[in-house]
Amino acid sequence: MELAFFKSIILGIIQGFTEFLPISSTAHLILGTKLLNLDSSEFIKSFIIIIQFASILAVIVLYWKKIWSSFECIKKLIVAFIPTAILGLLGYKLVKTLFQENLNIIALALLIGGIIIIILERVYKRNNREISNTEKIADIKDISYQQCLIIGVFQALAMIPGVSRSAATIMGGLSLGISRSAIVEFSFLLAIPTMLAASSLDLLKTGFAFTSNELIFLIIGCLVSFIVAWFSIKFLLNFVKKNNFTVFAWYRIALGLIILGAIYIF
Repeated sequence: MELAFFKSIILGIIQGFTEFLPISSTAHLILGTKLLNLDSSEFIKSFIIIIQFASILAVIVLYWKKIWSSFECIKKLIVAFIPTAILGLLGYKLVKTLFQENLNIIALALLIGGIIIIILERVYKRNNREISNTEKIADIKDISYQQCLIIGVFQALAMIPGVSRSAATIMGGLSLGISRSAIVEFSFLLAIPTMLAASSLDLLKTGFAFTSNELIFLIIGCLVSFIVAWFSIKFLLNFVKKNNFTVFAWYRIALGLIILGAIYIF
């Protein structure tokens, strides 16, 4: 079934809301296309990738002063992006074909990722008792280049749908002793080069071969994704001030089990 006006709005909402939460926007978009009975066409695959960058535009608007006022911040983002760039180029075809078609992989990634988040949150809580606030890395400017590279390796794991780019970077940062607020912001900013590269690569691979209707639906999805992402960023920034990510972990586990149940029971 072709992507229609209403369905492009629904997918835009899903993308904008889930991109920055540690629950995998790609997994939710793929599940959304299944529930909306959309064929797994080349356009749908491109649609999923490109509207993800639209939500990243919200980060650029909200953080443009911080980005352009610090060349040091830009250099750190480039270093963190390197692992994803290398693995993304090598694994583009595999990700767009095998991974995006396999609900088993998505379900297991959600399930295992949820368990890992719970474990890391408990470790982080224990370490909080042992490390004073003054010893934590509380600002992006204090993150070392070596730590940026390690965070980039964690982000590269999100090539697998269901892993979640934000979850991988945030959990990686927490394991390195970076404060929750600092790694959340760094995760936001790291999404800019990552999704720009992913969208650009996909457009180059497809040769911009979209029909007029497809282009309209793509623009609608992007606009909705941008608007919803704006509010999602605000929500997460307020959320992490008082909460950890355990609730998202349990959601991931529940969703993973539901998907596996739907595959093997129903």
